[in-house]
Amino acid sequence: MEHIQFDTIPGGIRVPGQYLEFNTRTAVQGLPQNPQKVLLLAPMLASGTQPPLTPVQLFSDVQAGDLFGRGSWAQLMVRQAFYNNAYLDLTVIGLPDPASAVAASGKVVLSGTASGSGQLEIVIGGTAYAVSVAAGDTAAALAGKLKNVITAADSCPVTAAAAQATLTLTAKNKGAIGNEISLSASGSAPGLSITTAAMASGAGSPDLTAALAVVAGKHYHIVVSPFTDDTSARALGKHIEDVSNSIEQRGCIGVFGWRGTLATGTAFAAKLNSGRLTCAWYKGAQEANALIAAGYAAVLAFEEDPARPLNTLEVKGLNITPDGDWPLYVACHNALYNGLTPLTVVNNRVQIMRAVSTYTRSAAGVEDPSLLDITTIRTLDYVRRAIKERIALRFARNKLFDRMVPKVKSEVLDVLTKLEDAEIIENVAEHKHKLLMVRAVNDTGRLNAAIPADVVNGLHVFAGRIDLIL
Repeated sequence: MEHIQFDTIPGGIRVPGQYLEFNTRTAVQGLPQNPQKVLLLAPMLASGTQPPLTPVQLFSDVQAGDLFGRGSWAQLMVRQAFYNNAYLDLTVIGLPDPASAVAASGKVVLSGTASGSGQLEIVIGGTAYAVSVAAGDTAAALAGKLKNVITAADSCPVTAAAAQATLTLTAKNKGAIGNEISLSASGSAPGLSITTAAMASGAGSPDLTAALAVVAGKHYHIVVSPFTDDTSARALGKHIEDVSNSIEQRGCIGVFGWRGTLATGTAFAAKLNSGRLTCAWYKGAQEANALIAAGYAAVLAFEEDPARPLNTLEVKGLNITPDGDWPLYVACHNALYNGLTPLTVVNNRVQIMRAVSTYTRSAAGVEDPSLLDITTIRTLDYVRRAIKERIALRFARNKLFDRMVPKVKSEVLDVLTKLEDAEIIENVAEHKHKLLMVRAVNDTGRLNAAIPADVVNGLHVFAGRIDLIL
């Protein structure tokens, strides 16, 4: 016999009347939406007005410049993120430079006197700064002109100082991350020569632990780190595992960028070895790892279908690398087997080849492809969320007795069926017998479940044989 429960109408009413309450527990029949919230961890400058280690939701890089300082990594990362996803739900935590950190610096040395007209250009972190050259211009005068152009560009990540014919560039943010600011120079005017000394000697990185502790209780789907040192990577990995586990259940992924060689990139990924961490590899990029990560994360966030592959999606705002840096098939194959997501140049655009996690081996050291694609863990997070929300809606105040168990099982099966209709999982009917509901023997108020989830995989490889007929 069915028993109707009321939340607000007492059972002992004696006053005549008609009493009707509203029940919304059964209103939702479909699946939850899946908008992606992104958290950027980003170095800020002392000139920023936002208190350090205080999360704030942003809507433009101009706003980021005001809050975190013009030319800060925070502003540059926010710009890159919004360039790739204008509708991004973005929160940023500003990281102050450690007191012990050292700023990176580099030089551009000019010599000679222009014997004709032309142009002088410096490319800093992928952005060009140019001045015109007239016959008779001296190296010292041109160094001063370049200094003025760089100073006027307040979003530039370096400051410039000119002494005679030498232009000294110093990273605005201190730390080893400044060493990633690429530097090159060229000129078309005759009579001038140019040499450069790469940005170097930056040292130190902020401790991410305090920043991550501030947001540990809130759900962000994607967390972006600008740093690729071991300490920062471990801190982010631990945070993500802690908030994504079966108790906290705020599933998220962490994103890194890598512009170095395949060997160094695979060594970095091997240290991570996590199904929740992904690293985009763009060999020889002019942009820093932080900007590669910010753009890649924004593209990931744009795709709300957790099972849909990211193949061929463009990561905007990255300069095209020289042909000699384009990885061959064997390099991409190696990267995908070792936890790196290759970004490749196709039709003059930088595209994701295949988005994978850094997880390649089990705890026992055995090769394990179960979490190869980053879509797998994102799908499992969504399946968990869909089931959890359905149970919370339907059975928030129900008693547990034997006749309730089939009802709970039916709701879970309904969620799985809808997930199959949405092409998130598949073969629900075939695995239906694996869906188990059992009352716990050691806890009278607990219902245990085993829920099969055959996730939908991406179509990554097509292999065909062409048979010649004469």
